[in-house]
Amino acid sequence: MLSFGAAVAGTRGEAFTRAEPTAATFYRELKPISDEFVPAALEVSGLDRAALQREGTDPAVAMREFSRWVTATAGEFRPVFVAYPASFDWMFVYWYLIRFTGASVFGHSGCLDVKTAYAIRADVPFGGAHKRAMPKRLLSTRRHTHHALDDAVEQADLFANLMSWDGAA
Repeated sequence: MLSFGAAVAGTRGEAFTRAEPTAATFYRELKPISDEFVPAALEVSGLDRAALQREGTDPAVAMREFSRWVTATAGEFRPVFVAYPASFDWMFVYWYLIRFTGASVFGHSGCLDVKTAYAIRADVPFGGAHKRAMPKRLLSTRRHTHHALDDAVEQADLFANLMSWDGAA
């Protein structure tokens, strides 16, 4: 993982309350921890690996800062890691949290997959739960840039739209 971003989609007390996802964000670019990497993935991200080796944030520092940010931002609420697809982003963020801080601020299971949530709310098979099949009003109007913070904001929009959607009815 060379960069990661987070944005607040909203809070859930008695009901979900949407947040402006650009109002509370976190982003870090990390110093690589290994010489192994996938060149195609690096190309998609647009990041400069050599520059990150020199100037990236030490992962231990970044993950401690992220944990503090999540805790402060969540306040009285339990933080939940939400992503599309959660299985990809969660495995990296969770591993880095455990490896570099010894614990996950989200616990061991505090993640929610937007793809699965859509399948349930839309009453469609999991295989049919993809962005191309979603009603346009659920999708974010923000571009998917493959920049970690941009994508976090886009996913926060999608999740907030899904949470306020009346479902397949």
